[in-house]
This record gives sequence, C-alpha cells and structure tokens, in this order.
Amino acid sequence: MVRRKQWIKIIESAWNEKTIIWLAGVRRVGKTYLAKSLEGVEYFDCELPRTKRILEDPENILKSLSGKRVVLDEIHRLDNPSQILKIAADHFPSVKILATGSSTLGASAKFKDTLTGRKKDVYLTPMAISDLVDFDNTNLDHRLFSGGLPPFFLAKKFPENDFQDWIDSYWAKDIQELFRLEKRASFQKFIELLFSQSGGIFEANKFTRACEVSRPTISNYLKVLEATFLVSVIRPFSTNTSNEITSAPKVYGFDTGFIVYFKGWDKLRPDDRGFLWEHFVLNEIQAHLQKRPLHYWRDKSGHEIDFVLKHRGEGVTAIECKWTSNSFDSKNLRIFRKKYPIGENYLLAQDIDRGFTKNIDGLQIQFKPLGEVRDILSVKLD
Repeated sequence: MVRRKQWIKIIESAWNEKTIIWLAGVRRVGKTYLAKSLEGVEYFDCELPRTKRILEDPENILKSLSGKRVVLDEIHRLDNPSQILKIAADHFPSVKILATGSSTLGASAKFKDTLTGRKKDVYLTPMAISDLVDFDNTNLDHRLFSGGLPPFFLAKKFPENDFQDWIDSYWAKDIQELFRLEKRASFQKFIELLFSQSGGIFEANKFTRACEVSRPTISNYLKVLEATFLVSVIRPFSTNTSNEITSAPKVYGFDTGFIVYFKGWDKLRPDDRGFLWEHFVLNEIQAHLQKRPLHYWRDKSGHEIDFVLKHRGEGVTAIECKWTSNSFDSKNLRIFRKKYPIGENYLLAQDIDRGFTKNIDGLQIQFKPLGEVRDILSVKLD
C-alpha cells in the first residue's frame, strides 16, 4: 500500500486540532486507501449492511471505542450520518473520527448539523507533487495526461473507458443520492463543455442552448459541481474599479486526465502542456491551501494574473504559471503592480529545479519550482 506521506501528515495535524475530521474528495481519489494507511485506526465501511446495523446505536458503539481513532468511510450511506458525529463531538472527546465523503458536508440533506466549529475539513485533491514521489513516478507528462486519480495514474495505458464509467458512477452515486437532479443528458453535457473550456471565464448564458436548460439551472449545476469537487470556481480579485473584472469567475476542471479525455487528445503538444500545467499548479496550491480563498485578476483589456492571494491587511501575492521559465513575459505583472504595488511576485515553472530571484523591469520576481509552493502559501491570508 502506497503511503501518501503529505496527506497523512495533514490528517494527523488536523486531529491535533479537532476530534472530528471530514475527509472529502471525488470518488476514486484515494480516500479509502489513505484512511486505511493511518496507523492504529478502527475502520468501518458504511456501505455494508453489517456496519449500518452496528452504528444504529451510536452511543453504545462510541463507548466501546473510547480512546481510539475511528474511520467511518462513506458515512453519508448511513440513514442519519450527522447523529453519530454530533454525539461523538459533544460527548466522546476521547474518540477521534475520520469521516469520508464525496462532497462538502453540507451538500447532503442528511447532514442537518454540519458541526460548525467542531470539525476539521480536509480536501483530498488528485495527486500532488509529493504523491508522485510516493508513487515512484515523477514523470510530469504522464501525470498531466493520465490525471491524478491513483487508479488512472497507475494504468499502463490511457484508461479511456474508465473515464466514462467514472462519470456514470458519479451521476448514480453522488448526484442522484445527494441532489436528485433530473435531465442526466443536460447535466453531463454541461460537464463536457465545462471541462473542454476549463480555465476560462464562466458565463452561464453560453451553456443554456447546448444543454437545453435555463440559466438558473446552469447556475445550479455549477453549484452542484463545486460542492462535489468536480470544478474549482476561482473568483476575481478587484477593488471594484471600472476597468477590472469584478464578478465573473473562472472555472477549472478538477483533474487534468478528465480534461484530456473531454478534449479528445491522444498526445500532448507543447501548448497543451502549458495549459495543463496551470491546472496542476492550481491542484498543488489547493492541496496546501485547502478551501481557503484563491483568486485571479484580469482587467477589461485582457491583462491577467493567473492566481492571486489576498493578505490580511495590505498586500497581495501574485502567482504566474508557465511550462518553461524563459516564456515568461512581465507585462501583465507590471500592469497589475501599478494598481497593487505591495506584495510578492512568483513564477512557477516545471523547468526550475532550484528557486532564485530576478529583477525584471523594476520588479523583484521569485522563480520557484512547484515543490516550494508551501513557502509561498505561508503568508497570512484573508
């Protein structure tokens, strides 16, 4: 069993803060394997009828688990999943629980109490840089093309049929059970279109005709995809000036392999690598940042900064992504810094092995390998 060391460390740290952890992420991202790899845990598969019967009396089972670390895998399969978590949080502080699911905790109507302030959320992303080391395959082309779901990453050839099987299972087990949406064809068409234009600015009206649904339905579809981690909605950073994008978000598909699948690519061209690299950088940032806010910046003349982190107090961090460092042009950053002069500037590129700083057009720009993202995110953020 591969031990994903970074994620084990994140979970252990979370347990030091709270006794209840909600481990969320898309199906087949590795939640079950990660949970089972933790040392000294009692594991319960909540899909099994036998487990459901055991957990029907939560007070009694929690008494028997005093002082233990417990995994409740796929807890939303229980009839009343919030009950056992609430009782544990309120009355059994010696029991540490890791509960897993494929959505945010509040996405399911079964969770009447979302345990605000009494749990720690951990979002398990597709495979990050540290995972490539743990899986003993650091080939970036392979990670970008096959994606970051471990079974797909480990496949000997591109698992094209598995991607559609995954979408079908997602509809049946996540969408129908949690949201009970109708119009499967419209919803899946929306997913296909979103992933095909991943990273672009989102305009709901552009999807209504192709999906044959109304604008409010498209907006609801997007909320569902965000709640189940299929997309990341990155909202603009602005100070509401007349020449900045102030409301339209950018929407990124959750995994590069699915983007490759929906685009129908059979190999990666140079431009494809740069496009997918931006998504991989976002994945790495989210692995460390978790669900704290991340933004982009764009003005109405088309000048854009890939990612922006707002500090507490003054200053914003600007992050640019390039496949190769020599393709970086500082023009957009110079325009951005005229408006927002305080903050650090970073370029993340795959051909940088060791970080360094350059003065370009009067700007101090730090060139960093992706593995040093944690240092960038150590600033105090809003």
